[in-house]
Amino acid sequence: MQPSKEKLLWMYEKMVEIRNYEETMANVYLEGKLPPNIQKGLAFDIGSGPVPGEMHLAAGQEPVAVGICAHLKLEDTVVGTHRPHHFAIAKGVPLDKMTAEMFGKVTGLGKGKGGHMHLFDPEHKFSCSGLIGASLPPACGAGLAAKKMGKDWVAVAFFGEGAANQGAVHESLNLAALWKLPVIFVCEDNKWAISVPKTSATSVEWVADRASAYGMPGIKVLHNDALEVYEAVAPAIERARRLGPDGHPGPVQPSPGRAPRRGLPRQPLAGPAAGRRPGQRSEVRFDLGRTHGRQLGGRRMDR
Repeated sequence: MQPSKEKLLWMYEKMVEIRNYEETMANVYLEGKLPPNIQKGLAFDIGSGPVPGEMHLAAGQEPVAVGICAHLKLEDTVVGTHRPHHFAIAKGVPLDKMTAEMFGKVTGLGKGKGGHMHLFDPEHKFSCSGLIGASLPPACGAGLAAKKMGKDWVAVAFFGEGAANQGAVHESLNLAALWKLPVIFVCEDNKWAISVPKTSATSVEWVADRASAYGMPGIKVLHNDALEVYEAVAPAIERARRLGPDGHPGPVQPSPGRAPRRGLPRQPLAGPAAGRRPGQRSEVRFDLGRTHGRQLGGRRMDR
């Protein structure tokens, strides 16, 4: 399925918007957290600055969010991870309200009480959580609601390969397959769960290969390429929409990477998705994406 020229332009503009937003927040986040503006003897003060606490950025993972959300409509649900900004922006969450939430302002999505890992926007049917692997159960709930109402709405649950071994992930995959829920599970796989390499924690090379154990199709996306993700997820979303009244989901697994702790993409599972093989260089067909499959310079500052 080839995107139209209008859709291609939207995808490119969203990728640029996401990258600019993440790089801006990276700079804002560091304000007031480094010497000499903090307590003597400290190298970094996580509680200082205009945005206190942790910050998990997704620069470099734009192709996954944009490639999938390009298929979605307002009524579809997206549940993100603790690294959620690219999903939120691609789903249409207003930047002013999202940013206000991150700064702890009452004008934010959650009146400043949730922070950047807990963004909730009922109008655009988007949510996320700081809990690892917590995106799948609520996505199943959204899929069940759509099915009971007889709608062709779908739900998309994003998670990382570090969450792939959580019990809630397997329970959700099993439930979605058993009840034939219109859910697409997308595993962003960048080969690292914070400091734990995938090879030390997961028994299979591709998380998408686990889909068959639940009687659902699994899709692997080999490159961090927005167009590859868009084309690969199209049949999964079409299949999920047919499930509204009665059908079958499946996982999609793309391989993004985060720029040196500031962004290369991972792998998605679309109801699974695919990832980049170790050492394999990814090329994105958008100019913006030329850095996506490569290590960018600089120290990684988020998990």
